[in-house]
Amino acid sequence: MMRVMANLNEEIGTSNRQLASQSKLDERVERLMSAPGIGVMTATSFVASVDRVERFESAHQLESYLGLVPREWSSAEKQQRGAITKQGNGRMRWLLVEAAWSILQNDDTDGAPLRTWAERIVAPRGKRVAVVALARRLAGILYAMWRDGKEYEARLVAANGCRAA
Repeated sequence: MMRVMANLNEEIGTSNRQLASQSKLDERVERLMSAPGIGVMTATSFVASVDRVERFESAHQLESYLGLVPREWSSAEKQQRGAITKQGNGRMRWLLVEAAWSILQNDDTDGAPLRTWAERIVAPRGKRVAVVALARRLAGILYAMWRDGKEYEARLVAANGCRAA
């Protein structure tokens, strides 16, 4: 059993090294990895899931495509919202949620504006809701970085609407 695990760990390590070397060939992946909480697997999966960023008119459309928006049942004047829709690529959604947990739990300076924003949601709504909201916001940031061809800048995130959702 130990031998099988050792072989499996070796194969995983080889795959991770190959993915890291291949990611250096794609400038989009390299750029997305500048965002806090985003590693090679998340950036590569995001590029593969989105395919062409220009097919989305807005960040909200992409967030909806990934299933990170609340389900809604509305009629006349009454609006009811539920849990997230979970439409789209479940693996990509999971990776973004894991990246959000990473941002919330680490004390790095690049993630500070996002962490502060999410912490303001924790008190009234709870940690799990805040993490999903942060994952949705992270998807929007990645969309903007790819669309505009710019690296992540914490000061711009702090300046551009760190209001609670």
